[in-house]
Amino acid sequence: MEGKMQAQLFYGPKDVRLEETEIPQLGPGEALVKIKSALTCGSDLKTYRRGHPTMIEEGSVFGHEWAGDIVELGDGVEGFDVGDRVTAMNSAPCFRCYYCKLQRYSMCENIVYNNGAYAEYIKIPKNILAINTLKIPAHVDYKHAALTEPLACVVHGVDKSNINEGDMVVINGAGPIGLLWVALTKLRGARVIATDLSDERLAYARELGADYTINAKETSDQVGAVKALTEGGRGVDVAVEATGFPKVWELTTLMGRKGATINLFGGCPSGTSITIDTGLIHYSELTIKGVYHHTPHYVHKAFQLISGGLIDTSKFITSDMPLERLVEALELMGQQKGIKYNII
Repeated sequence: MEGKMQAQLFYGPKDVRLEETEIPQLGPGEALVKIKSALTCGSDLKTYRRGHPTMIEEGSVFGHEWAGDIVELGDGVEGFDVGDRVTAMNSAPCFRCYYCKLQRYSMCENIVYNNGAYAEYIKIPKNILAINTLKIPAHVDYKHAALTEPLACVVHGVDKSNINEGDMVVINGAGPIGLLWVALTKLRGARVIATDLSDERLAYARELGADYTINAKETSDQVGAVKALTEGGRGVDVAVEATGFPKVWELTTLMGRKGATINLFGGCPSGTSITIDTGLIHYSELTIKGVYHHTPHYVHKAFQLISGGLIDTSKFITSDMPLERLVEALELMGQQKGIKYNII
């Protein structure tokens, strides 16, 4: 398909422009999709505010959580037809490199990110079409299917966090990712403490099942407030950081009981660092880990949760907004108003 399309192009921090650009042209094994839904994301907000390692070219289309209809197929595509309703992830592993052979697919050395959701059309590269593209069942709305990518990241994080039924888990940050953590942790049968600076977002956390909420602005001792809710004041079984602020990373490491798992999940700005008490790690036998991105396994798990109705996806989408109001939607996210906006 040749011609022009409307797209939001990223030129630099806080410089995003709605412009006319070329519709992507297909190569063998690729697909062109007419986008029906593109969700705003914390990573997109970071891109808008300060740039992002995956957004390196001036005038790039960005956004990566989307769903739509296939309108054109390249040569040699099998398993998909024009008219299929699909959602595709923003990457796929190569299955050949050192880390893929260790089955650490999120660490793939040849991973290439596919951005471009804030536009009328997006191209799905060959490897993503073959590995990480899913057909949407008729009963699933486009905007709910578009939640698959961030949910897959959180399914990955939850699976690696040693959360067991009856555990007490603190989730620091009740933004879109933190709220997905709340929902999935409750599915595990655990009790949840959610912390944030926004009463509105803490209200969302309670809606999703959080047992306790703490507004970090209203306490001078966030760690003490969390521990006070645990048995004997010992601390939580699992502590999760979902804000991407180094200071919150440090606080999160202090909230666990002896033997706790600490998952530092939120991505911080490049070049930042934290300080951790070495004695605390050693004598309390803490497990401190980072978990990044998704894998095909977790993509399919997330899609099953959505298509099976086990996650109420409607709770994560605040409202619909047209493509020309993308910057407004990102600014609202930055003001902690709403959760995700559906760009149509």
